[in-house]
Amino acid sequence: MTNKAYRLTAASGIHKGDRDYQQDQVMVLSHPRAKGCLLAVLADGMGGRSGGRKASDQVMMTARQLFERYDPASDDADAILKQLLNEAHTVIKLIAISAEQEPHSTLVAFLLNPGGDCHWIHAGDSRIYHYQGKQLVKRTLDHSYVQLLVNRGEITPEQAQNHPKSNILVGCLGSENAPPVSLHHIAQMRAGDVLMACSDGVWHYFTEDELGTVLEALAPREASEFLIEKARERARGTGDNLSLIIVKFEPMPS
Repeated sequence: MTNKAYRLTAASGIHKGDRDYQQDQVMVLSHPRAKGCLLAVLADGMGGRSGGRKASDQVMMTARQLFERYDPASDDADAILKQLLNEAHTVIKLIAISAEQEPHSTLVAFLLNPGGDCHWIHAGDSRIYHYQGKQLVKRTLDHSYVQLLVNRGEITPEQAQNHPKSNILVGCLGSENAPPVSLHHIAQMRAGDVLMACSDGVWHYFTEDELGTVLEALAPREASEFLIEKARERARGTGDNLSLIIVKFEPMPS
C-alpha cells in the first residue's frame, strides 16, 4: 500500500507472558476493495481462562465483519468504530448470560482511510500511541482508576506506571455499564509517523521516550520482537499477556 508521501510497513506481535493461557488478540486487515485502507484491532480479554478469550475473539469477529462491509468512499469511519465497540459489547454481555464466566475485554482500533486520514477508538487500558519520529504526538488515556487519580492531580503519571491498583478498570466491553466511547481523528498521516497499539502487558514496562526511540530506530517486525523480549525481561517472571501492533509511515525513496 502506498501513497505519494509514504509507504506503510506493519507488524504485530503476541506472547502469553507468564500466564497459563493467552487472552489477548490482535488483527491487522487490509481492505478487500479499497487500496490503502487498513484496520488494526487489539483486544485484551479478561474473565477466567475461556471467558477472556471468548470476549477478545468476539471483538475480532465483529471487527472483521464490519470492515468487510465498510466503504471508505461513503461510510463514516467513526460510526463504524462505535458500531464495533457497541456490537462487541452487546455480544460479550450475552455470552456472560449463557456462561458462568464474566467475560470482559479492552478494545483499541485504528482505521486508516485511503486518503491518509486516521480514526481511532479505545475502551479500557490498552493503548494507542502516535509518534512523529521519536516524538510522542498523542496517546490514549486509560479508562482506569489510576488514570482518574492522575486526572485529579492526586498522583503523577510516573507514579501511575507502578501503582498497585493499576489493573482496576472503570470502563471496558462486557461490563454492566455501557463502555466509554473515546474517539480521536488525525486529519492526515505523514511520512515519519508511527502508530502503535498495545496491551498493558507491553506499555507497563516502558516510558514514552523509550517507546519513541525504539519505534523510530527499528522496522515494525524488529521493534515488535524487541519490545516483547524487553518487557518479558523486565517482568521478571510475573508478566501478563503481551500484544502489540506497529504501523510505520515510511518516507518514499526519492
